Amino acid sequence: MHASIRTLALAVLSLGFAEQTLAEATTYKHVAVFSIDGFHGSDVAKYIAVRPKSTIATLLETGYEYTDAFTSAPSDSFPGTQAQFTGAGPRTTGVWYDDTYDRTFFAPGSDCSGKPGAEVVYDETIDYNSTEVFSGGINPKNLPRAIINGVCTPVFPHSRIRVNTVFEVVASKGKVTAYTDKHPAYDMVRGPSGKGLTQGYFPEINAFPTTVNDTITYDQLHVDAFLDWLDGKDPKHAEGSLKGQIPTLFGGNFQAVSVAQKTVGYQNKPGLPFTAPLLRALDFVDASLGKVVAKLKAKGIYDETLIVVASKHGQSPIDPSKYKKIDPKAVTKATKVNVAFQTSDDIALIFLENHQDTLTAVRNLKAQRNNLEIQDLIYGRRLIELGFGNPLVDPAVPDIIVKPELGIIYTTSTAKIAEHGGISNDDRHVSVFVSNPKLEKRKYHNQVSTKQVGPTILKALGLNPMELKGAVAEGTKVLNGF
Repeated sequence: MHASIRTLALAVLSLGFAEQTLAEATTYKHVAVFSIDGFHGSDVAKYIAVRPKSTIATLLETGYEYTDAFTSAPSDSFPGTQAQFTGAGPRTTGVWYDDTYDRTFFAPGSDCSGKPGAEVVYDETIDYNSTEVFSGGINPKNLPRAIINGVCTPVFPHSRIRVNTVFEVVASKGKVTAYTDKHPAYDMVRGPSGKGLTQGYFPEINAFPTTVNDTITYDQLHVDAFLDWLDGKDPKHAEGSLKGQIPTLFGGNFQAVSVAQKTVGYQNKPGLPFTAPLLRALDFVDASLGKVVAKLKAKGIYDETLIVVASKHGQSPIDPSKYKKIDPKAVTKATKVNVAFQTSDDIALIFLENHQDTLTAVRNLKAQRNNLEIQDLIYGRRLIELGFGNPLVDPAVPDIIVKPELGIIYTTSTAKIAEHGGISNDDRHVSVFVSNPKLEKRKYHNQVSTKQVGPTILKALGLNPMELKGAVAEGTKVLNGF
């Protein structure tokens, strides 16, 4: 090789190594992680095209965008949240949905006698009073029960999870953590120890009407909490105290975009992808992120903070013309066997009274494939091969997963034109990007998972990603660039 060419080649290799080493070696003092619920991967470019001077556009000028990122399967908010904060999916966390079933649990208020098997609900219905913004928290009387160490015990959401969370890891190092979300049930991010959050802030979204404007009013409570935390302040009604410290790890979600998608949806016209209410929701979220950025700069910690935006779920369908609803009872009836429980959205998770009825139920569902708009039925060996787990050994795994055609929602509700929870691309292909002034603008087009957010948070804070038990169990790696 000619000397000058060899010198140039070595210089290029050296530069690449130096950039990689810098990215891998960078340690941040703070990580702020936000979910824009419903925000698809495809929405990022659409929004920037409409709002080229937005906060999101600015963040991406010094950030990494992961253009092919997928959330959990199923994509319900609960497993979507756990994917980010445990590094694992439902087969490992045991968290499948906010309304699901467990063959070893017992009903709320029971004495755990008789045959086990009960619905497991972790939504607003477990509050003391879900009509109040600050509902009084979780009422143990509303919780499912299980026999733990020989005692019939209410199972709190954080106790349901089988592996630890990033909040637990960070808190175990004596660092301050804070999180906010839409129900007190998001207590689950505390992890099995119950000690993952220095402060939890859970105003109840059910106390607000389901309109875009009202949801923006609700989301503002979260924004105010973010800004309070950056001042070391405790929001009123928060659980726990920061004691004047800025959290090492903090975050939460935005609901307005999700509500706009469900109630109004997209236009899907060239140059006009968003309806006015959906664009208003996006603009609110963007302005809110701008307020967080401004506060980070005012506190002098912007350069020391990694901002992570990772949507816990998408929404289906994006194309409103594909929307169609089917009564979920028709799915249950079509099995022609005894069904213990069924969770239905743009998916159906079916738990049978007897595992032995699986093939019969599948055969009967196939006979109704056209009427029920079924795209796929996942059961038996395929459940295991696709990473969902084995219902014969895991009490939280459904016997059958029904994947409907895109746009089909198993519901009788007239209040929504889209839903999440399923396993289609519209449900799962979500926005994920990270930003910090030290980062160069870069897009990664290889497929990644939101499970990688958890290990990446720990790596960014200078902690060992392998302390995340779910990530170890599933072999989850950090995101590209870290």
